[in-house]
Amino acid sequence: MLKIGLTGGMGSGKTTVSKIFSVLGIPVFYADDIAKNIMNEDAALKQNIINTFGIEAYINNTLNRKYIANIVFNERYKLDQLNALVHPVTLAAADKWFNLQTSPYVIKEAALMFEAGAAAYLDYVIGVYAPQHLRLQRVMQRDNSTREQVLARMNNQIDETIKMKLCDFVVINDEQQALLSQVLLLHEKFINEASHHS
Repeated sequence: MLKIGLTGGMGSGKTTVSKIFSVLGIPVFYADDIAKNIMNEDAALKQNIINTFGIEAYINNTLNRKYIANIVFNERYKLDQLNALVHPVTLAAADKWFNLQTSPYVIKEAALMFEAGAAAYLDYVIGVYAPQHLRLQRVMQRDNSTREQVLARMNNQIDETIKMKLCDFVVINDEQQALLSQVLLLHEKFINEASHHS
């Protein structure tokens, strides 16, 4: 079974592209959502987060996302610490999930694909690219954030052009080119390749 990564900066449209794969019958592992659940459910991880960020990291047993975001988006070192705690647990969850799938290929969607070292375990990585002005606009609307807040978060991710160069395939989501036809081409490619592997 082929393991395909799907990544892109904030507001690039990763989730939209994942949903197209889903509609085509391809299972998708949403690493960022799973990571959020694990941070609330994994007792050992919770303890590590409290040890690193203090007791305020959780309110009523739920991750205090605002508190954590304020710390990690202002201190690169703290962001790296959080990632070092969360990534291994998320990678293990992805592995477990991969082993349960029976489709010709699967998609793992994650914002931090290269930063987390997750790309090493995948056959290919698809990047979803959108120009920065569009990404800014989408995230400001989606999260009800200011331009400055969004830019600060974007600055914590690998530069978009570098990220796309690291990907094997790039889907352009600039509201000019049809997403569906780009995804269908990749879908055919992966199905063909998977059938030659089996």
